[in-house]
Amino acid sequence: MKDKNLPNDYNSLSLEELTKKANKMIEDLESKKNLENSIENYQNLLKLNNIIEKKFQKDVKNINEKTKENISKITSKKNEKKIK
Repeated sequence: MKDKNLPNDYNSLSLEELTKKANKMIEDLESKKNLENSIENYQNLLKLNNIIEKKFQKDVKNINEKTKENISKITSKKNEKKIK
């Protein structure tokens, strides 16, 4: 499923903002009585979900990298103290 069909501004939004948009889409879908006319909206929701997952994975990766860097700094400082 290509997420390129969704507006480009989704790439600039935060996870929280994207989640709010997804929740709004879900509310709209749930309020409709005739779901046959909602196929396109449902597909857009799936695409948005895909974007949210990718952003989340990217954020998790960044957090892991920063954590590793911080641990490395702490351990190197600790080792410097042991040597002195």
